[in-house]
Amino acid sequence: MSQGNLYILSAPSGAGKSSLIAALLEKNDGSRKMVSISHTTRAPRPGEADGVHYYFVSVDEFERLIEKGHFLEYAKVFGGNYYGTSLPAIEENLAKGIDVFLDIDWQGAQQIRQKVPSVKSIFILPPSLTELERRLVGRGQDSKDVIDERMSKAIGEISHYDEYDFVIVNDDFEQALADLQSILQSERLTLDYQRNENRQLIASLLAKTI
Repeated sequence: MSQGNLYILSAPSGAGKSSLIAALLEKNDGSRKMVSISHTTRAPRPGEADGVHYYFVSVDEFERLIEKGHFLEYAKVFGGNYYGTSLPAIEENLAKGIDVFLDIDWQGAQQIRQKVPSVKSIFILPPSLTELERRLVGRGQDSKDVIDERMSKAIGEISHYDEYDFVIVNDDFEQALADLQSILQSERLTLDYQRNENRQLIASLLAKTI
């Protein structure tokens, strides 16, 4: 069985990254694809379940895991909460041939590239800042101050787009989803992947004599 691929997906808030990932997994239900579940020290929000949305742990437990080298990347964000990506869990799933998606920002992406040079990264762009703000307002989840803060951060986040291997403009959602799907499919058609996946077939084809 071939090794799964590790993907980073990043975008400013409101660009549609989470919706694209959810739609991709739904469209490929039953296939070897999953989103990495992060550890966090923040309290669960209504409707969130441990081991489904996050692994909720104490600060002491998180810092103990840091000392053990458990995280592929981690950060302490505004408000004092830790977030981190479990290295053993990712390695286990990749070994099973499962493609793993990391929903992280550009700072986490930089950490991961240093440790896993083979990782593939995808940046999702909005079609315009006006549309980005419209989507944030349309959610109905955040106050004007929060939306203003997200918009202020968006330009800084977008400025890192050229650090990524692939860029998708999420103007038309179905087209953006098709673009994302095509990236994943192309990675499974590389020479290395096909050589491992079809080792017996290739051997049998080469064994034939004319």
